[in-house]
Amino acid sequence: MQEVEFVTKGEIVLIHNEVIDCILTRRSTRMFKEQQMEPEQLETLLETARWAPSGGNNQSWLFTAIQDKVKLLKLNDLVKEGFQHWIPDDDYPGKLGAKKSSQKEGYNFYYQAPTLIIASNRPNYENAMADCSLALENIFISANSLGLGSCYINQLHWLRNDQGVRDFLFELGVPREHTICSAAAVGYIDKESKAPIRSENTIHIII
Repeated sequence: MQEVEFVTKGEIVLIHNEVIDCILTRRSTRMFKEQQMEPEQLETLLETARWAPSGGNNQSWLFTAIQDKVKLLKLNDLVKEGFQHWIPDDDYPGKLGAKKSSQKEGYNFYYQAPTLIIASNRPNYENAMADCSLALENIFISANSLGLGSCYINQLHWLRNDQGVRDFLFELGVPREHTICSAAAVGYIDKESKAPIRSENTIHIII
């Protein structure tokens, strides 16, 4: 059994070990180095994704890792084009901000990370998004443990019905019938992200 220690944080006493420390030190990276990760690092990230829980143990997901810079840039162009005629279905600030940012010169939806991992799943499946999100969290935590940065990417999910984006993803091996759940930008960190303040009153314990 792994040794643990107790850490006092204000009035809270936390159990501290390597896994918990990795979770608490993970940050969303938005500035990456051009240097590509090692093949065994990518294989490790994808394997940890496969071991995430899934509804009824369906494991119906597909993880498509793109490391070809030319293909990534083409996908970025298609995302920029897709945003021009995409109408957000709600007022979530992230959607509005992404659409506005896509009109700026130099826009890159995956923050120029050298690797983009797309999580897709079968359609009309209640747990599609939940399963893929759990798998991506495994990738984020594993990436941090390997000295890599990562960031959750929503844009491909928002543009999952865009014809240009879907045609190109099909060329890359993503089934047309799959819904695009989300993606992970991964690579070596060029600039560390500061830890955001945690919101208060988000925990309720009943004893």
